[in-house]
Amino acid sequence: MSKVLIIGDLHCPCDRKYYLDFCKEIHKKYKCNETVFIGDVIDNHAISFHAKHPEMPGPKDEYDLALKHVKRWYKAFPNAKVAVGNHCERMLRLAESVNIPSKFLRNYAEIWETPKWDWAYEHTIDDVLYMHGTGTGGGQHPAYNTMRKMSLSVVMGHFHSAAGIKWLVNPNTRMFGLDIGTGIDDSALAFAYGKHQKIRSVVSCGVVIDGNPYLELMPIGKGEKYYDREKH
Repeated sequence: MSKVLIIGDLHCPCDRKYYLDFCKEIHKKYKCNETVFIGDVIDNHAISFHAKHPEMPGPKDEYDLALKHVKRWYKAFPNAKVAVGNHCERMLRLAESVNIPSKFLRNYAEIWETPKWDWAYEHTIDDVLYMHGTGTGGGQHPAYNTMRKMSLSVVMGHFHSAAGIKWLVNPNTRMFGLDIGTGIDDSALAFAYGKHQKIRSVVSCGVVIDGNPYLELMPIGKGEKYYDREKH
């Protein structure tokens, strides 16, 4: 059976400071032999259909910044599976909006210089489904709700404030829904639209070992190991 590290949404270049160090620590702690990025590795803020923040970089500059971040993650986890998220898809959606077929576009591995990463919408490892969560509808326990529809254990990202494990057990089987949380920095301008929200993102990652899920919260509170809000 596999020991799978699941890395939350990164939204590069808006991933949280030290989140890479934290994920490397958890990978070592559990001696993981598989890695899954649960989606939205890239933010693509500049090419969104939504309103853009006026102080954010344009498409080319954002790409250059994001690529630097992705290269760090690729160096740390060169053999990984990536669940394609809705933000990853923004290039494709924008091309479709002006009638450009996908055959004229480069694939994700080429765009982000990650030849060993396996980019796909879903991955199954040891009968556990790993997916981003686009179009699943959410709710208080998004992965659990999706697990009930799919009738198999599900690991999801996408919903930044959802993190945790919820089980369903019956006489024939047991299944779980694992919401990973995220690896973003809430203070980044790309997320300025949510600055008044009282429920914040849960910065965490997950591990599935022999079919059993675990959630690891990144210690980012004041005085904790990865606190990064010191005033300069």
